[in-house]
Amino acid sequence: MYFDYGAREVDYLKARDHVLGEVIDQVGHVEREVDPDLFSAVVHHIVGQQISTKAQATIWARMRERLGEVNARTVAAAGTAALQSVGISLRKAEYIQDFAGKVNSGAFDLQRVAALPDSEAIEALVALKGVGVWTAEMILLFCLQLPDIFSFDDLAIQRGLRMVYRHRKIDRKLFEKYRRRFSPYGSVASLYLWAVAGGAIPGKKDPAPRPKK
Repeated sequence: MYFDYGAREVDYLKARDHVLGEVIDQVGHVEREVDPDLFSAVVHHIVGQQISTKAQATIWARMRERLGEVNARTVAAAGTAALQSVGISLRKAEYIQDFAGKVNSGAFDLQRVAALPDSEAIEALVALKGVGVWTAEMILLFCLQLPDIFSFDDLAIQRGLRMVYRHRKIDRKLFEKYRRRFSPYGSVASLYLWAVAGGAIPGKKDPAPRPKK
């Protein structure tokens, strides 16, 4: 399953910003996988923190093979040692076990959180051990598919903004200008900026000053 967007979002962004519109035309439709299960998405993002995408995929495959379905019941039953055995660090395993315990006890209500406004959903997710603001924002985008997620803490989005608009630096004030411009479809703008940052348009370079050696 991929993030769901179409002509409405694309036409709006093109009308608001012709530079991004040119990027959209060059890149075409972006397919980014989503996980609609909130428990699984939280665990997946905790697993992926501070490791490569390849390592995350390897550990996640092992975890699914070991547990079958990744849910609060199977995680709680497996225990911390079993999570470590698939390559998860002790600290992350403890975070995941704590999350499973909260879901099983009802302290964290998955359905209620999924229905909250963006800011309240982020607040609820950040209250979990191992989940910061950026992780919460990515969960809202790639699990709940909320339409207006545009994360200042995402370095690839900042890189995409520099490359598309030729800025040497993106500070908070400048970032908020773009957030307002792309709202209420910041999530789709994020998809295109990630694509650019990842090299989707050959020849586009990052004008940020290189660090001095």
